[in-house]
Amino acid sequence: MAVPTASPLFLREPEIRRGVELLYFGYSHLTRSIDEGLAKQGLGRAHHRALYFIARQPDLSVGDLIALLAITKQSLGRVLGELGERGLIESREGKQDRRQRLLRLTPEGAALESELFDALRDRLAAAYSSAGQGAVGGFWAVLEGLIPADERGRVSALGK
Repeated sequence: MAVPTASPLFLREPEIRRGVELLYFGYSHLTRSIDEGLAKQGLGRAHHRALYFIARQPDLSVGDLIALLAITKQSLGRVLGELGERGLIESREGKQDRRQRLLRLTPEGAALESELFDALRDRLAAAYSSAGQGAVGGFWAVLEGLIPADERGRVSALGK
């Protein structure tokens, strides 16, 4: 598939709307690739987001997960409760602060997260391959530009 180039007038409303639409539909189709696996477990996308970030940072604190997901403590509590009941995550006290709850995946949780990630990886790898290396870098730059500057450090720390 030939990758269309942006108009030199890429800041006009039609080009911005095209970007919003592609972002919306691209993300929608990417996440649909894991919906069946989640449904088999009786879980939803909120559960997946929690599993994903806990997998990326074992011993992630509940407070840090709340900040990453930008959701309320109450919403996260429901999700974590369900994941805990299913034996997919475990929680322990912090070493310095015993009130802190640190999260990590159980072996069952790691297996589920890996299965879900495989579906995402396959979909995204195919799109990357189709677009080419230069387009991938540009895509990352645009997505990073959407993240407020004061939050970029938290996002870049995930890859370490």
